[in-house]
Amino acid sequence: MKLSFRWYGRGNDPISLDYIKQIPGMEEIVWALHEKQAGELWTEAEIKDEISYIESKGLKATIVESVNVHEDIKLGLPTRDKYIEIYCECLRNLAKNGVKVVCYNFMPIFDWTRTDMFHPLADGSTALFFDRAQIQGSDPQELVDNVAKESHGLTLPGWEPERLARIKDLFKAYEGFTDDKLRDNFKYFMDAIIPTCEEYDIKMAIHPDDPPFSIFGLPRLVNNKTNIDKLLKANPSKYNGLTFCTGSLGSDPKNDLVQMIDNYQERIHFMHVRNVRVDSNGDFSEVSHRSQDGTVDITGIMAKLQSIGFDGYLRPDHGRHVFGENATNTRPGYGLYDRAMGAMYLMGSWDMAARLQK
Repeated sequence: MKLSFRWYGRGNDPISLDYIKQIPGMEEIVWALHEKQAGELWTEAEIKDEISYIESKGLKATIVESVNVHEDIKLGLPTRDKYIEIYCECLRNLAKNGVKVVCYNFMPIFDWTRTDMFHPLADGSTALFFDRAQIQGSDPQELVDNVAKESHGLTLPGWEPERLARIKDLFKAYEGFTDDKLRDNFKYFMDAIIPTCEEYDIKMAIHPDDPPFSIFGLPRLVNNKTNIDKLLKANPSKYNGLTFCTGSLGSDPKNDLVQMIDNYQERIHFMHVRNVRVDSNGDFSEVSHRSQDGTVDITGIMAKLQSIGFDGYLRPDHGRHVFGENATNTRPGYGLYDRAMGAMYLMGSWDMAARLQK
């Protein structure tokens, strides 16, 4: 297992690589060229520059999150072939510089959705929160405006203002769009890029839908066993793989995460491990990584990963905002301290599972 930590780049992340390196067991930085819009080419020079900086700090840079998929590809528009070829060139350039896995998503319009970025918890910390009734009764533009307000100028993945400025046009484009139609367009995309992935030995790891149910009538592809089975069968290559996010899939209590890891172990290239507490009304809050604090069996997940000999990438996903982290100094969900504590909880669970198996 390769322990990793997401970082948003020089001048874009208030957390330094020098601090991240101090987390015991940390090997890899999960990075991206965050200034790039979906459909733009990542040049070799840009990739080399970012990787060289990360490596100069004694960390590796062999996993990327994300190379965003242009909306025309998801919609299946005639322009998609142009953007698919740019995507393939990005993959070639990344692979030539040692990148082995690319995390991405195929969610329409929104990358992920929360209604409150700094929701107060009982212990005095704050965390990302999803109010199901609020989403059902709101306008998408209200959600976009709220996210922009609470991010305080820090970029958020999947919430790029350049794309969301077209929110009304995008919703019109997705009118009547079904899960099957989106799945067909996913298959077209996979069939087009997998030959490049296989030739250059770079794996794709799709992120689950977040939340794992439809919002604003948008289709879903990666939210439960039935749909994941269809997605993996759409192209059977091992290079068509998963980012298994315990927080996204765990926001639906019907998903048996430990069993799903067992089912998909050959196709899981990246683990996002975080905990959520799901309320009876469907609301959910992100909490500490400790199993007892939420409804996700974190220790059971780590034991399962140990038992199958998982050797992919794993990162502590979103954390609470603690120890003075707040809206003025922290990217929502991506503070340093709780993710560092989460990394230690995950490593401790991993090490104990290994000892108990002997």
